[in-house]
Amino acid sequence: MQPLLVLEPIGGIAGDMFLAAALDLGVDRARLEEALRSLGVPGWRLEVQRRSASAILGTHVDVVVEGQEPPARSLSEILGILDASALAPRVKAAARGLFERIGRAEAKVHGVPVEEVHFHEVGAVDSIVDLCGAAVALDLLGWPRVVSAPPELGRGIARTAHGPVPIPPPAVLELLAGTPVRPGGPPGEAVTPTGAALLAEFAQVGPLPPFVPRRIGHGVGTVTWPDRPNVLRMTLAEEVPLAPGASPAGGAPAEAGAGALWVLEANLDDCPGQLVARAIEAALEAGALDAWAAPLTMKKGRPGMLLGALCEEPRRAAVTQALFAETTTLGVRRHAVERDALERTFEQVETPYGVVRVKVAWQAGRELGAHPEYDDCLARARERGVPVREVMSAAIAAHRAGR
Repeated sequence: MQPLLVLEPIGGIAGDMFLAAALDLGVDRARLEEALRSLGVPGWRLEVQRRSASAILGTHVDVVVEGQEPPARSLSEILGILDASALAPRVKAAARGLFERIGRAEAKVHGVPVEEVHFHEVGAVDSIVDLCGAAVALDLLGWPRVVSAPPELGRGIARTAHGPVPIPPPAVLELLAGTPVRPGGPPGEAVTPTGAALLAEFAQVGPLPPFVPRRIGHGVGTVTWPDRPNVLRMTLAEEVPLAPGASPAGGAPAEAGAGALWVLEANLDDCPGQLVARAIEAALEAGALDAWAAPLTMKKGRPGMLLGALCEEPRRAAVTQALFAETTTLGVRRHAVERDALERTFEQVETPYGVVRVKVAWQAGRELGAHPEYDDCLARARERGVPVREVMSAAIAAHRAGR
């Protein structure tokens, strides 16, 4: 089964708390920082400390900014930084999704076109590092399915670049529109715009499904709350399969959209092959689990292509939009599907060419197969000037030697 990442916003959620929890969980700091340096944003460093909240030991992260920040950044400026970076395609697409989501929320709150939105707090270096770092962390964890308990949003008044605003800030509520939340909470901003964007973009928020915890991380926030530890708990887990027709909360059967997989399809008879290839790539960048094209015969005997993608509910809208944007289709149909999937884990192996991730398939505690991650192998091959297949063979050999 696909790994499960469980978020419990006990003290709230913010971008830095997510990053801290991921590092506490075991995400490789060196690989995380290597990816973030490719953004080309100068003048920052990660300060990572062990810190306790109510005797719970966890990790606290500060993005220390050295030098003067620009007064504000537009959405197009931030997207330009992402496009020019060397982030992996899916990471880049996920980060773009976060900033575009925040841009839409800010535009609605302030009543201006999204092109005119200028980010102050969210456009700062630390927020760029936090949000991009969260996408990198999910990539290093193998893109698990993310679920979260509904957060309490906090209460009171916050001081921002726009002046005093109520807590939760309007942009936070806008970001979480349609998402289960709980009123009240600690006296302050428990959920920040970056935290709200992470929940809205990546997580299915609601009752948590049964799960088997494997690794636990605690991200410790900056503020001390009087009534609770300011901690985001993050658990990498295995989901416990439910009986047919059961729901995570034990009530009515879950609907197709509640954690189901979707097949999205479009028939194309007027779309050049180059665009079909790009559409497959774009669907994967938008978070599809798989994408494909197959020949078919359409009405009047015309040859065509069946373009398809498989995705989870949180990514359905983004993948659908990618298919519309990159092809000539006027409609994308969808249907929910179920599947049997092997359990998967990721391990890092040392090869003569560098570190490579290997995906290992399991069934009932028995290893059924292992395959090195192609992107890692390609990167190592380019660095060392060797064929990709040599790196792949070395990775498999290293995996077998480590059994």
